[in-house]
Order: sequence, then C-alpha cells, then structure tokens
Amino acid sequence: MKLFQVRKGQFVFYENELHKVYSVKPMFKKSIHLYRLKDMKQILTKASEIHYYKPKHNDTFIFYGKRYTIDETKTPEEGDYILITKPAPDFLDHYSLNEIEKVESVEDGNVVTTRDNGVKHHEYVVMVPGRGEGSQEIAYYDKNKVPESQQIEDESMEYLAESEDRIKPAVGDIYLDVQNKTKAMIVAMTEDEVVFGHGLKIHVAELLDESSFRIVHRVDEEI
Repeated sequence: MKLFQVRKGQFVFYENELHKVYSVKPMFKKSIHLYRLKDMKQILTKASEIHYYKPKHNDTFIFYGKRYTIDETKTPEEGDYILITKPAPDFLDHYSLNEIEKVESVEDGNVVTTRDNGVKHHEYVVMVPGRGEGSQEIAYYDKNKVPESQQIEDESMEYLAESEDRIKPAVGDIYLDVQNKTKAMIVAMTEDEVVFGHGLKIHVAELLDESSFRIVHRVDEEI
C-alpha cells in the first residue's frame, strides 16, 4: 500500500493482528501511527508493513478485550456501540472513518451518540457483543498462526489490566477536549469507559485521537 493511500481510521493488519490508523505523519520515516484494536497498544510503522482491510457485515473482531460482530441489519439500542463506516457528518458533528461510538438515543434508525454526534442510519453498522453465527474472524490475518491460549487471553479484560503497553487513564487525569475547547478531568471510570467532569462519557480508545483529546496532566506524574 502506498503512503498516499493510507488515511486516518482505516483498519489494517500489522504483524498478523487487526489495527486501526489513528494518525499519518508523512514527514517521519515511520509515518503511520496505529493502535491494536484488541488492547490499544500503540505502534509506529510504515505503509509497506501494513495491509488494508475494509470491515464488512458479519466480521468479528476483538475491541479492547471484548469480542464484537458487525451487523449492518440490526437497529441499535441505547448503550450499543456503532462503527461509523460511511461518515458524512453535518457541520456541528465531529466524527470520521471507523470511529466507534456509544449510542445515547435512537430515532428512526438515526442515532445520537454519547459525544452528541448525530449519525444517520446509512453511516454506521452495529457492533453486537459476542461471536455471531457464521461470522468471519478478522482479529487476526491468519488465525492458524495464533496459539489457542493466546486467542483466549486476547478476549480477557484481566489481560488488559496486566498489559504495560496499553493506554491507562486514571481518575484525576486532565485532558483538553479539543471539540469543546475546554479542559476536563476524568471523574469516574468503568473497565472500558471514562467519564469527564463536564458530563462527557467516552470509550478509552477515543483518548488516542489527538484531534479530539490531548493529555494535559496525569495523576501518576505527581508521584
């Protein structure tokens, strides 16, 4: 894949595992910045080392220690995650290719996410928890190269807790919310979501998007 073809949001395989492009910086030798979808490990690489993949209906993959299956026919419900595959945001909305957002409300198939984005029914697919019947594995480029023990571990939130490479936000961390132009502190957390003091609730993976959030202060830096 040539460099000019790589863009933010694309799903790619790198070293046999599914990643997502979160930044492209052409001035650097390793210009492609990825994170591994199963655990949010960040990678610096180049275009020649990745393979593009376009997600489709009934694909199944691991996102932050949990397995999901893409269903383009399901009507989402409050609390579901959606994958935005055909982004066409209105002027006041802020989202891009393959962003994963949580549904706040649904009306006639159109959704409002917890980030106050209005996403139309033809722009997204639903991420259904678990492995769907007859689904196609895309967590790995070649599943046969992955030991069964690793496959089981990859779908474990306990594994995430022990990983030293993943993003590890904490209550008290302060981020700049770029879209709202305000600094906000994390005031609460679940195993895969953070809640900011100004009411915004997002998946921890969204903290990697430098166009949306930038770290200002980490609690562990006080020690």
